[in-house]
Amino acid sequence: MEYLIRPMKPDEYGLLEDFLYHAIFIPDWYKDPVPRSVIYEPELWCTIENFGQDKDDFCLVAEADEKIVGAVWVRTSKQYGHIDDKTPCFSISLYPEYRNQGIGTGLMKKMIKFLTDKGYKRASLSVQKENYAMGLYSKLGFETVKENNGECVMVKKLNSPEEYHEYQRAKNQIMV
Repeated sequence: MEYLIRPMKPDEYGLLEDFLYHAIFIPDWYKDPVPRSVIYEPELWCTIENFGQDKDDFCLVAEADEKIVGAVWVRTSKQYGHIDDKTPCFSISLYPEYRNQGIGTGLMKKMIKFLTDKGYKRASLSVQKENYAMGLYSKLGFETVKENNGECVMVKKLNSPEEYHEYQRAKNQIMV
């Protein structure tokens, strides 16, 4: 599937409410519908409340079929996955019909590169252990640093371009 990733425009921030709802992991065994009002619970709402007003608020969207179909956003506010005030915490969501097509991976990789280029040292996220996306996060280099009540906090170290090139030089010297 063809898709385009771009920064979310301020006039599109309202879409984050819909994406927050779709970011909620619902296990296969859970059969009751989750009321949309759950996004207004403080522990969820804080991931989008007043989005764009903080210098560490960033959002990328994926467009396919001439519409926005997914979003990844980060902020340093206290939320699930928060580890400190200097580490952006990820949230990601795709409409269900656009999942498992590589779009989420593309969004995550672009945001990781963006944060690396901005000079952040690491990024974090929170994920339920039952969520199949945990495998994606591991493949992208996130490591579990804390576990409780069926959830994990994962962290990825971000290398600056200079650190990456230094690592490559050192690796090449070892391989010779």
